[in-house]
Amino acid sequence: MNNSTLLPSSPPVKHAAIKAVLFDLDDTLWPIVPVIARAEQVLFEWLQANASAVSRQFTIDSLRQQRLELVATNPVFKFDLWKLRHAALTEALNQVGEDPAKADAAMAVFSEARHAVTPFNDVRPALTSLQQRLPLGTVSNGFADLGKIGLASHFQASIAAHSFGSAKPDPAIFHAACAALNVAPQETLYVGDDPLLDVVGAQQAGLQAVWINRFERTLPAGIQPQASCTSLHELETWLDGYRT
Repeated sequence: MNNSTLLPSSPPVKHAAIKAVLFDLDDTLWPIVPVIARAEQVLFEWLQANASAVSRQFTIDSLRQQRLELVATNPVFKFDLWKLRHAALTEALNQVGEDPAKADAAMAVFSEARHAVTPFNDVRPALTSLQQRLPLGTVSNGFADLGKIGLASHFQASIAAHSFGSAKPDPAIFHAACAALNVAPQETLYVGDDPLLDVVGAQQAGLQAVWINRFERTLPAGIQPQASCTSLHELETWLDGYRT
């Protein structure tokens, strides 16, 4: 994966009919910042009770900084966030003389809390409507389990970076999702909140892209999605107009 290849997108053009829709997950289908904050708090409380030497030497912020520093040590950590967190916890446990095997239990605690997401109100009704019209899939750099969250039934294909072996904006992960839905990239719409990873990344992979802007953000200059929407209901309306 080479993020340096990401350039401002070309002006949007209405070229191919949309035959499938792919979605990002975090901050597209549910808000992620409060979920991660709570999951890290739950994990830290578990460490206080079960590996207290870690909680005495580290804080939530210093554990986060440790992960950031660890990313540079292994290219896998750039797309496998579960392995990154596990490795960071193992390192912290080792540093303070705690049993490094406790990292497995700690990650189980974190993962359970990380899956306690609440989809935006429009998500379930919009996905229910859209899946009756088009094949749907997901492409994510995170490690959310849609089965645990209760959304898996809406999607015919779901590809996560940690299991695929590369992450957005690598064109390969977008193309793999298109292939799983048996559609060409130019006939596929990608919907996500990140201007670079989701909009520019998808467009440079040959897909069309809609920017989901749920938080009143400003789109960086030069990035031009096919459309900008604040909800999946707006996306449905745009698709109705596009397909007519």
